[in-house]
Amino acid sequence: MPAVVEFEPGDICVLRISGLLKYSEWAAEQSGIAARIEAGARPRLLAIFDDFAGWERDPNWNDLEFFMAHGDEIARIALVAEPQWEERAVAFAGGGLRRAPVKFFRPDELAEARAWLTE
Repeated sequence: MPAVVEFEPGDICVLRISGLLKYSEWAAEQSGIAARIEAGARPRLLAIFDDFAGWERDPNWNDLEFFMAHGDEIARIALVAEPQWEERAVAFAGGGLRRAPVKFFRPDELAEARAWLTE
């Protein structure tokens, strides 16, 4: 599966994305994050794009239900990907549109991304 969320102590949600990301897979993983938020968590999201091939074309990407319902409850978002994905990954994460800061890191900066999440 190209999208998998792992939950770590400290409300860290590690989202591992690989291959071509399908909306249906992303939506399924959002439900786990939503459940954590509804239980009182303010997750810090670490999205790691590894061997990423982009997003499947699907009109459902325009669905903003999760963003509207839970977007302000996410504390920080760190994106770790190859530089060619920076602009699109930041847009995908809602950088500049949400309260949470969104920051991009290269794969060799994974430790820095984790440190930034817990500041």
